[in-house]
Amino acid sequence: MKNKRREYEKNTLSSSDLPDNPLSLFSKWLNEVEEINNLESTSMVLSTVDANSNPTSRTVLLKDFNEGGFIFYTNYNSPKAEHLEKNPHAALLFYWPNEERQIRVRGTVSRISKTTSEKYFHTRPRLSQLAVWISKQSQKITNRKQLEDELATITTKYENQEVPLPDYWGGYSLFPDSYEFWQGRRGRLHDRFHYTLNKTIWSVERLAP
Repeated sequence: MKNKRREYEKNTLSSSDLPDNPLSLFSKWLNEVEEINNLESTSMVLSTVDANSNPTSRTVLLKDFNEGGFIFYTNYNSPKAEHLEKNPHAALLFYWPNEERQIRVRGTVSRISKTTSEKYFHTRPRLSQLAVWISKQSQKITNRKQLEDELATITTKYENQEVPLPDYWGGYSLFPDSYEFWQGRRGRLHDRFHYTLNKTIWSVERLAP
């Protein structure tokens, strides 16, 4: 492992490239990734902290973003949801190796409206909607057959009708107060810029690599 390394040479990031609002740069970078790889471009690592201050990270999918925040969906009974109910501060990490770029986002998380969650829920493939009803996320199960049997049962129950949104499933929005943009550079002299929100104004500074 110690001999595995690569040089980062594709792009640069300078202060002249930085917009006043970091969301604009996030959108620009995301669009550039989607032009190359639209399947994994919205994968992001979500980090939360439990009641004992133990951090946990997992990969989730970004489903929307705007001035109000970064939106993702989950089971409200899941460990990540339990963490967020007790401590709404969280972090996101986007890493796009082909573009040699990384974005770190920190902020406060809150639930979105049930109406918005329901609207998104019905855009999901039907199998994904049914799966929400049988997935007691992160709880122990006996075997794979248990899932398949429960899926068969719920499929029959909602045959020829719309699958309703469970009360325990929906979206969260992370409202950012900090961004860090990282552009890989040759010799590990990377470009790093950190945005910090002060009320409604973003300030930005360059960080050492």
